[in-house]
Amino acid sequence: MAKTTNLEDATVFLRSTLAPAFALTLMTAGTALAQAPETKITPVEAADLPPAVVAVVTAAAPGLKIKAAELKVREDRRYYDVEGALPDGGEIEFDLLEAGGKWKIVETQRDIAWTATPQAVRDAAVKAAPKVAPVRVIESTQADGQVIYELFAAGQPKTPALEVSWKGGKAKVLTETWPH
Repeated sequence: MAKTTNLEDATVFLRSTLAPAFALTLMTAGTALAQAPETKITPVEAADLPPAVVAVVTAAAPGLKIKAAELKVREDRRYYDVEGALPDGGEIEFDLLEAGGKWKIVETQRDIAWTATPQAVRDAAVKAAPKVAPVRVIESTQADGQVIYELFAAGQPKTPALEVSWKGGKAKVLTETWPH
């Protein structure tokens, strides 16, 4: 049997006991996000990415090794989601939007621990959903410096159950899905 750490034990406990309550609380609290618009997703091999997309992400993260990419079309907007590994081994995803024939990064994402989110973000989430215990947290830094924390509940892997905006030291629970 594999030896577990206290952190692993705590994670298993949270996922098995609190995460279902998180999902139920969000459904009953009236703060669940409105449905996101439909998105057409096409996987793209790293070698098939447009050179302009590769240039933008490698300028933002020198030494980036691109692992996967997707072309997304939503509400007449074209995006590339480009996932990769940084030289230090960290994983990162860039979301690029095509505007005026050029690609620009509109969001930089990474997975973080729930406990690594700012206290004000956790407080706002708990106020909206008292038994909040996300099984996944994505920190999404926007081009304007705002950060959106996407909180995922057990059994809901595709869309966040709750999103919290963080800018200027203030946290706000979003009632509509963030556009990027």
